[in-house]
Amino acid sequence: MPIDDAEAPLPAGRLHWLRAGRLEVALAPEAGGRIAQIRYDGVDWLVDAREGGAATIAWGCYPMVPWAGRIRHGRFDFDGRAYALPTNFGDHAIHGVGFALPWQIDSVETDSATLSLKLPEDRYWPFGGTATQAIHLTPNSLALRLAVQAGAQPMPAVLGWHPWFRKPDQLLFSPEAMYPRDEEGIARLPLVSASPGPWDDCFINHADITLVSAGQRLRLRANINHWVVYNAAPHATCVEPQTGPPNGFTLAPNRLEPGQHQALRFELRW
Repeated sequence: MPIDDAEAPLPAGRLHWLRAGRLEVALAPEAGGRIAQIRYDGVDWLVDAREGGAATIAWGCYPMVPWAGRIRHGRFDFDGRAYALPTNFGDHAIHGVGFALPWQIDSVETDSATLSLKLPEDRYWPFGGTATQAIHLTPNSLALRLAVQAGAQPMPAVLGWHPWFRKPDQLLFSPEAMYPRDEEGIARLPLVSASPGPWDDCFINHADITLVSAGQRLRLRANINHWVVYNAAPHATCVEPQTGPPNGFTLAPNRLEPGQHQALRFELRW
């Protein structure tokens, strides 16, 4: 899978199933270290590769690392130097590099797994570093931890998870504010009150978010206050916790010094 085409097909590859009680999770480490399916009490919650048309960015639940959302034209400044990343989604660079690269399984148990990825140090991402995931199931919850650690040089970082949920019956969500989008669809400041939707927007939100589907209620929470919600598609709704907004390297820069790490925790509870 070339990193420079986020809409190219990406097969799931070998699946590793984790289980705890009524909860089952299928890991696809070769397909960008993503979760291919989340099944609770027989109900599949995620759009799978076939339903997503196999486009790399359109199925499962994948890590966005070392940036989340779009970087305008792939361009940003860091430490006084201008960088230009390859554009892979129209005119912009989207969702990092982790979703398109194979991850290594470092450990796997019946109800848990850890994965890692050595980030490139090339035109796709010039800073290097390491990304890790930890996944743990209980009979009624799924805990995800995504982290990135800078290598020998400083780096910017925005992390996120991108779950493609099958269209729920209800989305219970009351954000405090949102980033408006400009004519290129890129988030900007200042913050405004949330519009009624449909959305493809980044919000400030501190409360739990709930999805209702097939008689089940799924509560989402994370250790951050930035959430992107995309609910314009007829078949899916994406609810994405992020450590910062899209275009974050410019809009809200975050710097990691050599050896420093940033982590995102995301809990799904039935």
